[in-house]
Amino acid sequence: MVIKVLNIGFGNIVSAARVVAVISPSSAPMKRLKEEARERGKLVDATEGRMTRSVIITDSDHVILSALQTERLAERLAEGKVADA
Repeated sequence: MVIKVLNIGFGNIVSAARVVAVISPSSAPMKRLKEEARERGKLVDATEGRMTRSVIITDSDHVILSALQTERLAERLAEGKVADA
């Protein structure tokens, strides 16, 4: 079985099949979503201390923060630029 993974920056990867949405973090609902995920223990910060530019929502209800721009991650998913793991 081959698992497709998406590089979300700084050597961090996530299973491409589990990604439900890639969203810009600037809106108030996204800020609330991040806080709720933090409280539930479902927030993963993969920014390596940099500014959050994308919020990735997974089918397991995890919220992953990435320093890569939303457009770049969306392009990688749309163009199939995912690696085999």
